[in-house]
Amino acid sequence: MLKRFRRRVLKMFREFLVYHSSSLEFRAKVLTLVAASDHKISECDEKILVKVAHQIYQNNRYRAELLIDTVHEYDTKIRTDNGLDFEHLIMQVEKDSQTTKRYVDKIDIDVLNEFADCLECEEDKIFHKRIIEFLEGLKSEHGKGENAKGENGTV
Repeated sequence: MLKRFRRRVLKMFREFLVYHSSSLEFRAKVLTLVAASDHKISECDEKILVKVAHQIYQNNRYRAELLIDTVHEYDTKIRTDNGLDFEHLIMQVEKDSQTTKRYVDKIDIDVLNEFADCLECEEDKIFHKRIIEFLEGLKSEHGKGENAKGENGTV
């Protein structure tokens, strides 16, 4: 019960209580784009998401769990038409990449490609590939050309 209360408080006041919350939110947006590209986060996607979150935040289990919760929050907003849809999420990722150029260095295409293994439909695979191409374009357009790692890894 205390854990659930803690998560709700962090969710409501993430911007004020979480160190580098905007970086965590950018990572969550990118992961949501890829994991929810087939309009749902499957059990397979969930396993990869947990693995990736714990790779990124190796020494901080709470931050990894917060990243996972944030991905689920964005996914829920998309699916319930709660002020966010997939196109708006894409625009937010693009805007964040333009305003804070170091964020694109947090995009790890190899890790994001792991989510393709969970896709069954050919149309979903094509859409996933287009999302990856979009993210690669952001990296080449706004990146420094080097893979600078922040906070124990990249997304």
